[in-house]
Amino acid sequence: MTQRPFSRLLVLPLLAAMSASGAAQDAPARLPNPILYLTATEPYSTGGKDWIRYKYDVFNKEAYPAAMFAAAPNLPPCGANTNAARSWVDIYDAAGKRLYGFCSLGRPADLGSLWFATEDGVIPPSYVYVEITDRQTNTKYRSNLADTVM
Repeated sequence: MTQRPFSRLLVLPLLAAMSASGAAQDAPARLPNPILYLTATEPYSTGGKDWIRYKYDVFNKEAYPAAMFAAAPNLPPCGANTNAARSWVDIYDAAGKRLYGFCSLGRPADLGSLWFATEDGVIPPSYVYVEITDRQTNTKYRSNLADTVM
């Protein structure tokens, strides 16, 4: 029996599709966006002023690999800190104004200790979000909006 040219035309695209799907499976999966939530507020004093600290946790912090928070001396420093982490975490209000940032978190579990503060008596933003920036891959992961009131 002879093979018809038409059947070869069907096999080639099928093989190409199979190898493309295999390559897609080998590519690293994109990590989920952080799920941010308020855990507590606490008053404190420093520098002769009274402040309110708003404390947050990232619910899915275990989804981020430890390598993302390793020291990265090959990347630009964070001020005088030449061993800043590969990934930086910034807290923003809902309008996108940066409130505070962390450039030296050492492990994913540290995403459970995020915070920003306002001077006592100042009305905080209604909602905040965090953005994790993986400086090695130039990838940003933005969280949901989280309340500032418990």
